[in-house]
Amino acid sequence: MSHVEEYVEVNVPVRTAYNQWTQFEQFPAFMEGVERIDQRGDTLTHWVTNVNGVRREFDAQITEQVPDRRVAWMTVDGEARQAGLVTFQPIDATTTKVVLHMNWVPDGLAEAAADKLGFVKRQVTGDLKRFKLFIESRGVETGAWRGEV
Repeated sequence: MSHVEEYVEVNVPVRTAYNQWTQFEQFPAFMEGVERIDQRGDTLTHWVTNVNGVRREFDAQITEQVPDRRVAWMTVDGEARQAGLVTFQPIDATTTKVVLHMNWVPDGLAEAAADKLGFVKRQVTGDLKRFKLFIESRGVETGAWRGEV
């Protein structure tokens, strides 16, 4: 199993950052390699990804969701095995630290090599930077789901 932890500080209140993160269908706007996410229920999403020509589909289940604090997930079906947690920490009234932890099982020699070379870490860092640009340029979230899991 491999692990990555990265963070970014966004210049929006914690509520805005959290609300935007709950809009999974918007992830393709800032996550490179994510083609589509379909929300299939309050806690189930279906992902279609294409990273370096490797296309995968999988379902992810939200296992914990606490408004303005955290969202955790794990894959439950499909071509990827991963789990993660994103936390939202208010720095002040207008700044939030977003911390992403992700565990995954590389599939095959090529993915294991890419992992060892830091590809996934760079991908996550880039996705968080694009999230920062996305939410700061808007200033407001595209929607929200405030339920608890």
